[in-house]
Amino acid sequence: MNDVAIGVDVGGTKALALIVARDGRVLGEVMSPTPHDESHGAGEATAEVLTDQVLQLATRHGLKANGVPVGIGLPGLMRRDGHLAFAPNLQSASGADLGALLGSSLGSSLVYCENDANCAALCEHEWGAGRGIDDFVMVTLGTGIGGGVIADGELVRGRSGFAGEIGHMVVDARGAACLCGGFGCWERYASGGGLGRLTREAAEEGRLPTLVAQRGGTEFVSAEDVTAAAAEGLDEALALVREVGWWLALGLSNLAAILDCGHFVIGGGLSSASDLVLPYAREYLIDLVEGYDVRPTITIMKSMFGPRSGAMGAALVAFERHS
Repeated sequence: MNDVAIGVDVGGTKALALIVARDGRVLGEVMSPTPHDESHGAGEATAEVLTDQVLQLATRHGLKANGVPVGIGLPGLMRRDGHLAFAPNLQSASGADLGALLGSSLGSSLVYCENDANCAALCEHEWGAGRGIDDFVMVTLGTGIGGGVIADGELVRGRSGFAGEIGHMVVDARGAACLCGGFGCWERYASGGGLGRLTREAAEEGRLPTLVAQRGGTEFVSAEDVTAAAAEGLDEALALVREVGWWLALGLSNLAAILDCGHFVIGGGLSSASDLVLPYAREYLIDLVEGYDVRPTITIMKSMFGPRSGAMGAALVAFERHS
């Protein structure tokens, strides 16, 4: 039985690799930019980055890379056979069997793949904010929005393994174009990428005059500028954060109506701004959820591990599948 596993969370902008003990302790990490090189075969550039990360962690801890179980959390439609069928935010890897590619480069048969938000849900259920809760939805706010559904204590994978693609729930039928090919997807409004889009629009429409003046032009104002200014109490930034909170609550209200879930765990890269966004989301949820007053209390909780949940959950997948 292995005492440690390596988990990698591959996002649209960065890949985070952690070496994790069986009790959930993080022993080391490596972070790298996510490649979007489509000039090679599907997923090959991504596999090269992941190989380097695994080798670095294994070497640091005096381990053989082909003897450590490795879990990979990937964004998008992950088939039950381990292939990444379609990934709007990682299109260079769409169709790839990254488990096989990484296993081949490491000379290992101990590589396992799962959807990244499913990994985060498993992590929070085992070690974090969802521990002891048998019904909740994990919502990961990163480049896009991922989802992992825990029902009766078990992960819901769906017929093909594609369950939980909540970021592509349509919240505005004539809304912003999405990388998935659709329009008005939730992740275009309530994710880190969505905040970036809303920031650009607000700057161009003259709704962020102070930040535009500080940065020297509309094109230089970023989502990070907005969250930092909101934390300092700048009204124009707070108004935009409030807007994101409304969009977040709208999506959560749809999930509550469909799944009758009483708990949401919010994680991912944008979760670092959750102290700003979640109070607004909780406020708006009261009016947006059907029959809010007759339902048991709906809770919206921060992930215990924030941006690390996906990689920690990927390590948990590796432990479980290599048991």
